[in-house]
Amino acid sequence: MRQKGRRWLLGLAAATGLMVSVSGQAARAAQSAEPIEVNSFAGAYLAGRVAEVDNKLSDAIVYYKKALSFAPDNDALRQSLMLALLSEGRFDEAVPQAEKLRSVPEVERLAGLTLAIDSFHKKNYQAAQTQLTFAEESDLDSLISGIVIAWAKLGAGDKDGAIAAMDGLSGPDWYGLFVSYAKALIADQAGKKDIADRSYRAALDDVANGGAAPDAWLRAAESYAGFLARQGKKDEALAVLEKADEFASGRLPILSLRDRIMKGDTIAPIVATPSEGASEHLMVLASALNRGGGEPFVRLYLQLALALRPDSDQTLIQLAGVAEQQQDSEAAIALYERIPASSPLKRVSQLQLGLNLADLDRRDEAIAQLKKLVDENPEDMRGYLALGGVYASKEDYAEAAKTYDRAVERLETKKGFVMPKDPRAASNWNIYYQRGIAYERLKQWPKAEPNFRKALELFPNQPQVMNYLGYSWIDMNINLQEGMDMIAKAVELRPSDGYIVDSLGWAHYRLGDYDAAVRELERAVSLMPNDPVLNDHLGDAYWRVGRKLEATFQWSHARDMKPEPAVLAEVEKKLKEGLPPVEARAVAGQTEVTPAPPAVEPEPAKPEQRSDAGPAVAPSAIAEPAAYKVSRGQSLWSIAADELGNGSRYIEILNLNPQLRGDPGRLVPGQELKLPPAGN
Repeated sequence: MRQKGRRWLLGLAAATGLMVSVSGQAARAAQSAEPIEVNSFAGAYLAGRVAEVDNKLSDAIVYYKKALSFAPDNDALRQSLMLALLSEGRFDEAVPQAEKLRSVPEVERLAGLTLAIDSFHKKNYQAAQTQLTFAEESDLDSLISGIVIAWAKLGAGDKDGAIAAMDGLSGPDWYGLFVSYAKALIADQAGKKDIADRSYRAALDDVANGGAAPDAWLRAAESYAGFLARQGKKDEALAVLEKADEFASGRLPILSLRDRIMKGDTIAPIVATPSEGASEHLMVLASALNRGGGEPFVRLYLQLALALRPDSDQTLIQLAGVAEQQQDSEAAIALYERIPASSPLKRVSQLQLGLNLADLDRRDEAIAQLKKLVDENPEDMRGYLALGGVYASKEDYAEAAKTYDRAVERLETKKGFVMPKDPRAASNWNIYYQRGIAYERLKQWPKAEPNFRKALELFPNQPQVMNYLGYSWIDMNINLQEGMDMIAKAVELRPSDGYIVDSLGWAHYRLGDYDAAVRELERAVSLMPNDPVLNDHLGDAYWRVGRKLEATFQWSHARDMKPEPAVLAEVEKKLKEGLPPVEARAVAGQTEVTPAPPAVEPEPAKPEQRSDAGPAVAPSAIAEPAAYKVSRGQSLWSIAADELGNGSRYIEILNLNPQLRGDPGRLVPGQELKLPPAGN
């Protein structure tokens, strides 16, 4: 098995506000062959739907256009074409489709927003306001249209009207942060400094909503610091940045801004035009909605933000992150290449570009790219982590170890080396952790163990490190009680991490406590149901407790998920022969039950393969969904907030209702939905 979503650049998520990963199993870009020839409406439409589901939007667009040639009045088909064009960033091509869909109720809001953005391009701000007036709106639609209308009023020269529009924008509690931030930016551009200052303070005081929308809160902090610096209030600006650093330590734009303020540089506003202002708020709203599972919807709004501001580094890097989530490394590379050289995120984008080259099996190019970045800035530990990660993905652990050796040498000899204060944002502990993994894989445990201990010294109770070290001890039949305690602590800290829970279950299995193994492995599989190794482990445990039919089912399920060849061979052998009988033998003063005669055990999921991204299936998904009927004016967010107690759980509703096709904008009054249980 290869880990999906390994964080080679640990701390970069905090540093940029994004998820940063490289997969040991190449995340293939969707390979698009030449579209097949179709000569009927049904053939073209079905081919378009298949291409869209496969994330081959360019092909989907070709097919949808072909289908429209057979049925030019089919609004549903035109809607699919418009959505595909917008999601591909082909904004100008989407505008004519939006014009024809403006009066279609199911899509009028997105069509109107598209036309309003086109009006911003033409500086026809009065038309933009008209295009954003709808008969019915969800809470999210009302917030987006209200903020964009305020920016349009400012563009038309109506400063007081723009402020009044923001004052009149009311909604659920989660509106507060977005409204305060937008009002602050508008007031700043309008020259109303007192209003801007009060609005910025209101945004920063809204830490509760900031936890649900960290990008919005941090962008407000960054903008406020720049605002204060332009007023000559340097100390106050630095205090705001200190608060931002406490909120999310090590964020690169914040660090860069602090450095520039300290130097006395002139700080330009985050947004300078109405188009940039509208883009900013589409971007932060999209980032707040990006909770996993809604990538197509998030990408759509990010592309609209990019249409308003094509050089936005924040939007480009978030779009690249969405492309990575969708395993489209080619698209991610193209987006990272567009990050401006002046951006504080440029180096991050170049590191990620190298990782995506590796995901495409272009590892020699990736290594050359990352070596160059390491040589350019040998103090930046992220470069070593990225390069070492690529070597590890090739199972070249000797070169990975050498890379981490260089990093450690730099850390321990470089005087005055400064990293962010929060050890979770710093790379230091992870350098030792990854070096320990490399040496363990090289079967040099005397070199590996001190690195794991050093990592825990730098970051006590780090779950991944405790999991790896504890599991390794148990696997070697040493420090058994300490190892079990360490894994149990890791599970306590990460109870929803299926891989770490699997480690606990597999440790029980290795020690012959099969009942406990079944209990923990069942929980691991409920958290990560689509991992073949976890299912294989559960099959082994079932066999040992006499549940042989269930064991066969789990092994068959693991086989059908196409595991790596070594795991597949063992699973197929067990399906034919079962497991051998067990015999007791003494280990370190205890009794361990092991297979006899010695058999090649299935390779357990190595602890470095444990993702820290949380459960693939939320615990709520295990229970029977409840039925719910949508009322007028509701959005997925408001339904999640009212019925589940947390608006951000709208993603769970989206995942349970395939009729929405990943788009919350498809919600209509009277629609029947399935809801997960509340209170999870």
